[in-house]
Amino acid sequence: MSCVHYKFSSKLDYNTVTFDGLHITLSELKRQIMARERLKATDCDLQITNAQTREEYTDDEAHIPKHSSVIVRRTPIGGVKPAGRTFIVDRSDTAVVGSSRPVCKHTTLSCPPLTSIFLPLSLA
Repeated sequence: MSCVHYKFSSKLDYNTVTFDGLHITLSELKRQIMARERLKATDCDLQITNAQTREEYTDDEAHIPKHSSVIVRRTPIGGVKPAGRTFIVDRSDTAVVGSSRPVCKHTTLSCPPLTSIFLPLSLA
């Protein structure tokens, strides 16, 4: 019986997937890891990287040799979602584009002027 050792990047210990033959395809390795870890294929995908060479396996038909060690990372299906809003500050006005909150000007704040904060030290 052949095996591939895998661990999630956030874990310390390796687990083992067993199979018959000299190698296992990437798609079969992913399927077995997801079944063993009770992950749903609709929730995430797995990124598999060779632990020694740091080569990422991307082709589902790629052969991973027996007794290999791999690092597994969960990735969202469809990639990372972009942020919901982008805020652009218009410095000539008092508003932030994309937001309803006004930007405070220095004169409206109740703090001393900057010149009084940075007083030179006397060298006596």
